[in-house]
Amino acid sequence: MSLRTLERDAPSQFKHTVSAGTRVVLLSTLAVVLMLADVRLKLTEPLRQAVSVVLFPLQWAVMQPVEWLSSGKDYLQDLHEAQAEAVESRRLMAAMTLKAHEAERLEEENSQLRDLLELRPRLVVETIASEVMYETPDSYTRRVVLDKGQVAGVLPGSPVMDDLGVLGQVTRVQPFSSEVTLLSDREQAIPVMVARTGVRSVAYGDASNLRTDGIELRFMSNDADVQVGDELVTSGVDGVYMAGLPVARVVEVERRNQSPFMRVYCEPKARLDGARHVVVLSPLDVLKAEHAPQAQRIEPTAAETKQLREDKSAQRRASGSANLPGPGGQP
Repeated sequence: MSLRTLERDAPSQFKHTVSAGTRVVLLSTLAVVLMLADVRLKLTEPLRQAVSVVLFPLQWAVMQPVEWLSSGKDYLQDLHEAQAEAVESRRLMAAMTLKAHEAERLEEENSQLRDLLELRPRLVVETIASEVMYETPDSYTRRVVLDKGQVAGVLPGSPVMDDLGVLGQVTRVQPFSSEVTLLSDREQAIPVMVARTGVRSVAYGDASNLRTDGIELRFMSNDADVQVGDELVTSGVDGVYMAGLPVARVVEVERRNQSPFMRVYCEPKARLDGARHVVVLSPLDVLKAEHAPQAQRIEPTAAETKQLREDKSAQRRASGSANLPGPGGQP
C-alpha cells in the first residue's frame, strides 16, 4: 500500500475554521465600527492625508496629458473663433464706414437745405441720467420711482426712456426723487404714429388684466392701414414727446363687424419691468420756449419821431377846437 494514498489532513473534529456567514457578519460589524469611528473621532484623517500627499505627484502626472489635450483643443477653438470674429469685425467696420460717410453727406445736405429754406435749427434735447429705485406698491397703477428730482432739474411731464424706447412720463416730482407713470398704466396716454404709413392715433395703457404690460390703440377705423409688426413712434403733436421716439410694436389687430372701430394691441419696446437705468428728457414745449426767438424792441428813427409828435399836436388842436362853445353857448 502506497503512502501517497494515505490522508495527511487532520480529522474534521480537529478543524477549527469559521463559517462564511460568521465572517461576513464580523467584517460588516468591523466596517460599521470603523466608519462610525472615522466620522466621530476622525481616526483615519492622518492616514488619508498621508496617502493624498504620496499619490499627488502620480495624480498630477496622470492628469497632465488630459490637460494638455484640453488646452490644445481650447486654443484651436479660440483661435478659430477669434479669426472668424476678426473677419466679421472687418466686414462690419467697412459697412459702418460706408454708412458713416453717407450719414455725413446726408447731414451736410440737410444743413444746406435748412439754410436755403431758412428753417430754424433742430432742438437740442437736454437729458438727465437716472436710475429706477423701486416700483410703487400699488396694484392698480404702474409707476416707478427715480433717484433724481427737482434738484437735478427734472420737470413734471418729462418723457422717460431706456435704451429701447419710451418708458413713460414723469407725473410727480419731489426734491430728490420723481415718480414715473409707465405706458402700461390704464390712465396713461401717448400720441403715436405708424412709422410705415404715417397714420396717427393715441395709445392707452391696456386696462384689462389679460395682457400684462401692454398698450392699445383705440377708436381707429376698421379701414385704417395697420398691420401686425408695424412700429409705433411718437407723433410729437402733444407738445411733450419729440417726434420719432420708438414706442411699441403691433402684435394683434382685432377688426369687429359690429363696431366701426378696431382694437389694436401693442407691445412696448421699452423694458417696463426690468428697466434700471433710464434717461429723462426735457418736455418739447419747454424746449420750444427756450429756443423761441426773443422779441426785439425797434427804436423809431428821427423822422418817425418828428412825425409822431406832429400827429399828437394835431390831435390836441382838434380836440381843443371841438370843446369851444358855439353861437348858442353850447359846445
